[in-house]
Amino acid sequence: MPVNPPPSTQARFSVRGLACRRGDRLVFRGIDIALGDGAALILRGPNGSGKSSLLRVLAGLTPAFGGTLSWEGQDIAEDWLAHRARLHFIGHLDALKPVLTPIEMLGFWSRLRGGSLAAAGRALERFHLADLAELPCRFLSAGQRRRLSLARLLTSQAALWLLDEPTVGLDEDSTADILDAIAAHRVGGGIVIASTHMRLAIEGAQTLALDEFAPG
Repeated sequence: MPVNPPPSTQARFSVRGLACRRGDRLVFRGIDIALGDGAALILRGPNGSGKSSLLRVLAGLTPAFGGTLSWEGQDIAEDWLAHRARLHFIGHLDALKPVLTPIEMLGFWSRLRGGSLAAAGRALERFHLADLAELPCRFLSAGQRRRLSLARLLTSQAALWLLDEPTVGLDEDSTADILDAIAAHRVGGGIVIASTHMRLAIEGAQTLALDEFAPG
């Protein structure tokens, strides 16, 4: 079954007949998605069903085995650089430099994506990391590292958020922080696609069960 926007919403990000192959294995096929401004989609399925693989295909990190991806009606394959500039992908790895501090990491990332050091400071405050701004990342706990990785979302100015298990390693308060950030992003017209093994309380989100698209 395709995932579609509400009738009053025009699709901004569309996927048609998407398939993914890993080695000799066809992971999924026939996925259709159409998401409008402010939409959220949750990917569910058991391990190996292709949640991470789908996110990587949507981010342009893994080539699709079949199907097309479109942004505002334009085939993404025509300009991959533009597509990558409009998205922010959060994977399993936090991708932090151990010798750099949180403010150095976020400041670099913010300026790289057209933001400012002030935006980096606000992101640290939003994820309750301001007190650790000058501490080298090698001293951060697993949960603090995950929060710092997620704080990048607030500095990237990306329209499309692709989140792979965003709440792994987070406590209840930190989970509430990322849910608040997702809600604010959607109010501004942003789109969120997130995979999860746990309950992810994103209001009004659609759900895509990856095991339904496994080859027969």
